[in-house]
Amino acid sequence: MIGSLRKLQRFFDPASERSLVLALDHGAAEGMAPGIVERAALIEALSECRVQGVALNKGAARSMATRIPAESNLVLQLSGGTRHGLPPYNRAIVCSVPEALRFGADGVAVQVNIGNDLEDRMLSDLGAVTEEAHQFGLPVLVSIYAVGGQIVNEFDPSLIAHSIILGGEMGADLICVPYSGEPESFSLAIASCPMPVLVTGGPRQPDWSGFLTLTREALDCGAAGVFVGRNVVQHEDPLSALKELAGLVHAKE
Repeated sequence: MIGSLRKLQRFFDPASERSLVLALDHGAAEGMAPGIVERAALIEALSECRVQGVALNKGAARSMATRIPAESNLVLQLSGGTRHGLPPYNRAIVCSVPEALRFGADGVAVQVNIGNDLEDRMLSDLGAVTEEAHQFGLPVLVSIYAVGGQIVNEFDPSLIAHSIILGGEMGADLICVPYSGEPESFSLAIASCPMPVLVTGGPRQPDWSGFLTLTREALDCGAAGVFVGRNVVQHEDPLSALKELAGLVHAKE
């Protein structure tokens, strides 16, 4: 347990005490999505940015992990599923913790979607991964989304607040959720969570400046950083976007 907490500290910039984790794990779910070709070039340029972590699926990690700078942590995504599945929000464990360690992972990631009839199995998967990862001294990053037949509005502030609390109660080390857009409830949930909360980027937003404004608002609410992928890699200039986002996350108050 102490090992995972020590490694967790490395996910935070010593000056800003915030974290920027770049999610490059969308290929499995979305296939030939925009930006997937640009991943390798972006990893090569990471040393120019203050990026604390990069999330990859195991196949991509096999070819790209050695290119990740030593100062950026490798996060192995253990969950998998595609947009073609029935239901498309299903996620299953497709990589083990020992396998992640063989790739040199500094942490592992799991995705849980709540508010559907597969919620219990995905929560069970999270519990099992958390227990095994902590045995090996690895921190666990969990992304929690409210998606499924029981969900009317996935950005409902009460659902996102519940997702934050759920991640902390389940023993994850980094809890990643969308920003609800309601500062009061978001701030309260973060303050009530025992572990750091990162805000996810979600699908690419057409308005980059608007995306940065919402990210700034989430950080002001107490979010400890961001877990963002598509809004960077699908940008017209991914490296410039990453640098601008890193400047926002690590800006001195």
